[in-house]
Amino acid sequence: MNIINISSWRPALVLVTLALAGCASFAGDDPGDPAAMRAFAQTMADRHGMDAAAIETLLLDEAEHQQSIIDAISDPAEALPWYRYRPIFLTDERIEAGLDYWDTHAEILDQVEATYGVPPHIVVAIIGVETRYGRYRGRHRVLDALRTLAFAYPPRADFFRSELEAFLLLADEERFDPTAPLGSYAGAMGVPQFISSSYRAYAVDFDGNGRRDLFSEPADAMGSVGNYFARHGWEAGAPIATRAEVTGNRWSEYQRNDLKPVDTVAELEAAGITPRAPLSGAQPARLLELETETGQAHWITLNNFYVITRYNHSPLYAMAVLQLGEAMREAR
Repeated sequence: MNIINISSWRPALVLVTLALAGCASFAGDDPGDPAAMRAFAQTMADRHGMDAAAIETLLLDEAEHQQSIIDAISDPAEALPWYRYRPIFLTDERIEAGLDYWDTHAEILDQVEATYGVPPHIVVAIIGVETRYGRYRGRHRVLDALRTLAFAYPPRADFFRSELEAFLLLADEERFDPTAPLGSYAGAMGVPQFISSSYRAYAVDFDGNGRRDLFSEPADAMGSVGNYFARHGWEAGAPIATRAEVTGNRWSEYQRNDLKPVDTVAELEAAGITPRAPLSGAQPARLLELETETGQAHWITLNNFYVITRYNHSPLYAMAVLQLGEAMREAR
């Protein structure tokens, strides 16, 4: 996707204001609250010195409410059982495309590993799961997604208003037109699908050309994934997860809701949870149970698995990344 680079998006908003002057606002079926949008625009002016009238026009006249976004966020793929979720991402086509991507960018991926400690197969798998290696980056304008969720999705309105704030700041900082980027229904964007706050906090100019471009510069996309993982505690060379066998009747006591590993491998083993691969007994660990077509599969997940869930707070997502990455590494 091409981002429209301009000297500042604030003049662009003025042009939008003039172009849309006199145009009707949204139809009556738009559930967004105009008063809340005006209040948000004023907050942006008070906090960041932005043009309240221009932001108000952007939200009320240029951005659009999209019911399809509400529908999508209300029924995420992560709600599927593992045996239905896995085939979405573990396909021969995605593995082969990932190998091509890896070959094309092998030098950059090696540099990312040397800088951040994150191996190529994990970086490539993240990008493969997120956007099929940059081929599919979403069909919603980021502005529409954030406007819809910030003002018409009460369960997470506060979060998405903060993301809308971050997006407008990001557009100002990186000098792009806020009406241009396309992304996911949740407002994630670019090849690695960063939400706005993550883009501002973790994106890096890995190719050193003076800008952080996650849309059209592969080095920045891959380097930013590496930086994100490193900043969230990735341990270079450490294991991620292993299959486990359970015996006895104590193991179920170690099923935790929290994704963070709070037990140790030794404690899990003492409860009848035995890893198939050797692990240090002192390692923080978590029991993960995944639903298969024939029953439950048990895994011991470790800190690096938890780090993957910082990218998407779902153990299914992290397992898909792990297994896709391992499939590519084995094929290579």
